[in-house]
Formats: sequence, C-alpha cells, structure tokens
Amino acid sequence: MNEPHASDRLAIGADHPAFDGHFPGRPILPGVALLAAVLEAAAREPRLAASIGAAPRLAVVKFLAPVEPGASLAISFRLGAGALDWQVDDADDRTVASGRIARADSGDAGIG
Repeated sequence: MNEPHASDRLAIGADHPAFDGHFPGRPILPGVALLAAVLEAAAREPRLAASIGAAPRLAVVKFLAPVEPGASLAISFRLGAGALDWQVDDADDRTVASGRIARADSGDAGIG
C-alpha cells in the first residue's frame, strides 16, 4: 500500500470472545471480527468516516493469513475517490487482510 492517510493499532487479546469455539485447538480471529475492527477504526477518524459515508459497503475483502490470540496489528488506510482502501499487517509486517470500503452511493466496483 502506498503511504497511508491514517493508521491505527489493534491488540487482539487472547481472551477476545471471538476465539471461543473458533476453532478448538487452533483459535483464529473470525474475519467478521477483523472487519468490525477496521470499520470501527475508520469511524474514529472524521476524514475517513466522511469518505465512506453513513452506510459503507465492502467492495473488496481479502483474508491472507490467520490472526491468532495475542496478535498485534496495524491498520492503515488510503483515501480514494469514493472509497477507502485498507490493509492490516501483523507485527512481522505480514499482510493478514486488505480491502476497500466504498460509499453505498458510489458506483465504485472495487476493482483497481
């Protein structure tokens, strides 16, 4: 990802409730929990929140690596026209997920 417009840090505690039963013997953070953290981080930054509007849609989502208990993550955002690109990296600078959040009223197909 090019130079980010904003970033946030996220610590995934071993006691996070999403790990319960997901999966026994090898807990990993469900993708929906990671997406929620990305959307919440974007909503905390007024410029990012304004770029995606009140009812954003997920145009693109890629899960590239599992997130395990105790992970330390960095979320970076890059503003585009009518969309917000995001990337989540772990402490080893490995990208674990990336995607694009678009305004619900945007025609952005998410490819690009």
